[in-house]
Amino acid sequence: MPSLAAAKERSLFGQVVKCYENKQYKKGLKAADQILRKHPDHGDTQAMKALIINSQGNTDEAFALAKIALKNDMKSHICWHVYGLLYRSVKNFEESIKAYRFALKLEPASSQIQRDLALLQMQMRDYPGYIQSRRAILQARSGVRQNWTALAIAQHLGGQLVDAERTLSAWEDTIKSPPPKSDIEHSEAVLYKNTIIAEMGETERALDHLDAVSKGSLDRTAAIEMRGQYLLKLGRKEEAANTYRTLLDRNAEYRAYYDGLVSALGLQRTDLEALKKIYAEYAEKNPRCDAARRVPLDFLEGDDFREAADTYLRHMLKKGAPSTFANVKSLYTDVAKRDTIQNLVESYAASTDLTHANGSAEKQPEKADVELPADGKNDHVEEKQVNGNVSQFDSSVQYFLVQHYNYHLSRDLGKAMNLIEDAINSNPGSVDLYMTKARIWKHYGNAKKASETMEKARSVDERDRYINTKAAKYQLRNDENEAAIKTMSKFTRNEAIGGALGDLHDMQCVWYIIEDGESYLRQGKLGLALKRFYSINDIFEIWQEDQFDFHSFSLRKGQIRAYVDMIRWEDHLREHPFFSRAAINAAKTYVLLHDKPQLAQTSLTNGVNGEMDKLDKAERKKAQRKARKDQEKKEQEEAEKKDAKKTAGNVGADGEIKKEDKDPKGQKLLETTEPLADAMKFVTPLLEYSPRNLEAQLASFEVFIRRKKFLLALRCLLTSHSLSPSNPTIHEQLLRLRHALNNHPASSPFPAPVSSLLETELSKLLARDTDLTQHNDTFLATHKLSAPHIHAALRARYALASPSELEAVKEEGQKELLKTLELGEEGCKLEDAVRGLELLRWWDVSEEAYRAKARERWPEATVFE
Repeated sequence: MPSLAAAKERSLFGQVVKCYENKQYKKGLKAADQILRKHPDHGDTQAMKALIINSQGNTDEAFALAKIALKNDMKSHICWHVYGLLYRSVKNFEESIKAYRFALKLEPASSQIQRDLALLQMQMRDYPGYIQSRRAILQARSGVRQNWTALAIAQHLGGQLVDAERTLSAWEDTIKSPPPKSDIEHSEAVLYKNTIIAEMGETERALDHLDAVSKGSLDRTAAIEMRGQYLLKLGRKEEAANTYRTLLDRNAEYRAYYDGLVSALGLQRTDLEALKKIYAEYAEKNPRCDAARRVPLDFLEGDDFREAADTYLRHMLKKGAPSTFANVKSLYTDVAKRDTIQNLVESYAASTDLTHANGSAEKQPEKADVELPADGKNDHVEEKQVNGNVSQFDSSVQYFLVQHYNYHLSRDLGKAMNLIEDAINSNPGSVDLYMTKARIWKHYGNAKKASETMEKARSVDERDRYINTKAAKYQLRNDENEAAIKTMSKFTRNEAIGGALGDLHDMQCVWYIIEDGESYLRQGKLGLALKRFYSINDIFEIWQEDQFDFHSFSLRKGQIRAYVDMIRWEDHLREHPFFSRAAINAAKTYVLLHDKPQLAQTSLTNGVNGEMDKLDKAERKKAQRKARKDQEKKEQEEAEKKDAKKTAGNVGADGEIKKEDKDPKGQKLLETTEPLADAMKFVTPLLEYSPRNLEAQLASFEVFIRRKKFLLALRCLLTSHSLSPSNPTIHEQLLRLRHALNNHPASSPFPAPVSSLLETELSKLLARDTDLTQHNDTFLATHKLSAPHIHAALRARYALASPSELEAVKEEGQKELLKTLELGEEGCKLEDAVRGLELLRWWDVSEEAYRAKARERWPEATVFE
């Protein structure tokens, strides 16, 4: 199509482009309509109008108009460029790249199209295409340093390290005069080039290059660290030791520097005297240094450990450092060290005559009976006599003991509660003490008292954001969702649609959203639970997309080493524990919906053990119809309220109406007809990015076996077995898979390669001719003192039973579950008892006897009420 002939119309078209770039959409549409009144089939104007319409949120209308524009002018690079931008806006990057490539064929000299294509290729990790695009951009504008750096990055990430170094060197050769020392971009590029040389394995050359350029580097610390690493690799130990000593003089708190120095000196963990000398040297140089005093506790043993621990604990407790226990609790995996620390701190407590210092009301030992520290002195008593006031030490000792007895490797909740009560009586204004008391209640299993105590801690300091979030978290653990969002609203602007919850979504407050979802899952409100888990997935999608702007921003700012680190981090984004946690819970929720579709009727359900399950078929249908009507009525009332409340508060600063969630309760997610297919949206990235996550493999197995994808289920089972062969759930899943394959209908046989692979691999774990019932009974008898193993065996027995045997299996299972409550602390913990209760719920049998017996053992646990 010919271009616009009249100057006025060409000016109007330029105005349309400018209005789009400045987000003046109404003005831009008005100018576009002026052109289209005279030239209704002008493709470029139609394309720009489509782009503006898309920016206003009308995506479908924009695509329709863009297609008309292409039909009117197939050879317009603007139309194809716009078409690519539209596809990019809906995250269809493959189609967007195709459109960009076609636009580039029509207008090879367009730098804007070339740049957009390059950025999208980087986003998609299409390194060969990105290298090609960056080379074309460089050829067009070779005088811009950013273009050289961008090509080097593309070659580096694409594995072409030699070419990347050559590209950076080529730019350096074009520099006629040395850049100023304050040139950050040059400093970063030089160090980046050095890292490329090191990644090529040429450590000697990397060191020589670093020595030549480090004087002009603005990041001195990074240069020295790199030098130390190179010297260690080359075996130049003396120089490496001097380098790490330089680093320690700059920062004596960084543990990696100590490790580097120890490696450079060739010391082993058994060279105790030499190691002690090193750390003592830096402790003396830096009296306030923590690392030099704490690190030796990891390798010292016996009397040496006792002496060092005594010195360290006294130093920290006299300062009143609340983090003292957090600093040493990692030592508790060594039982001898744990006992030594306990004896030391209890000796401090005994010498201060703390009330109930050992957690009981018994008379305290006489001072002659108190076990003194390794040096035979009781400095604390002497201090008390001289100073007359060592209350900070006393309270620190007491707080340490509370945390010690609350910790899972040294737990004695009775002692911890006695001590915390005394501590609060002495210092009722301490937030930390109330927080710790809440944690004790949590470990008792009393979520209600834990929530109330944490709320009390929040009330002590209402301006503290951290304690506010802790209070909200404990409220969610107690399933007080409304109270939790009210607590969080104290630190949100409450301007988004949805109030404080909308603000938390906008701020991507992942911890709250996932805790909220897990709370709803416990309550059986599966729609809301799925809504939260999808929100987590959406946030990770946003984080993935957010890197797009950095592809050009980092080049402009010259921060290329940080940019490369960011790209590599983004490649593993979904390995984050929060994503795994949300994905696993979402998969479990969909499995639940598949097994019990009636749970979608949220109005009458109360978790897995809802009233709906207890109705017969006719009553259930009637109840479901009533539930649907009630739900529709409730939704209509809520919609009317929202319409009435629509005010200027829902309008953004640019005058656009903010998008409103049309399914806030997740009802549409709940009404899915293919829950297992929907579960795959979470299972696929879970297995791709977290293959070493045992919980992910176990949850994925449950999805695959229900979809009859036995080969994929076997892969999950084999991976789980390699990660944790003794996990009891693997036993249950193994029997279920073998049972499913043994009973697979002969009328629909597997393809020969699949059948052979299934049999070969599964036989490595369990032979085909094994008597599954007898194998399960043997497993149960072997692990009769472990509640998790008993639960797994009972679930397997239920899965193997025929329909006529199910009631008998349930009855026998109830008896076995009651017996688990008689096992010792190692055999049946509180968490195991809760899982036993969940198993009874799943079987739809009476829970009263189990609850009553569990309450006798855990009287404070609210879950058994």
